[in-house]
Amino acid sequence: MKVAFASEDGVHIDAHFGRSKRMFFYEVDPEGYRFVSELAFLEGQGGPESEDKLNGKIEALDGCAIVYMAQIGPSAAARLVGKRIHPIKAKETDEILDVLKRLVAMLGTNPPPWIRKILVRDAAL
Repeated sequence: MKVAFASEDGVHIDAHFGRSKRMFFYEVDPEGYRFVSELAFLEGQGGPESEDKLNGKIEALDGCAIVYMAQIGPSAAARLVGKRIHPIKAKETDEILDVLKRLVAMLGTNPPPWIRKILVRDAAL
């Protein structure tokens, strides 16, 4: 499953979705995780949340199951859910690697129903 993180430093989940300048992408499965890519957004995409400025970010998340961020506005969250991407607000002190380790552990045991739906959907693709 592909997971994205809104982060300014690449270590913490410390960015507001609409204002984030960088996203970090990982593949996660019960065996572990691996870094896939980093995406930096152009200056015009990092400002206040608006429909135009969110389009590029939402398009960049194509294929992601989950995106973690420190904050997100209700409109952006609704648009992500409409694209079948689950937005999750984290604490700004949460580290990406800690969240990845928890995801791997959860996938290896008994994931909650919403994660199982993602896994079934991804397996069908």
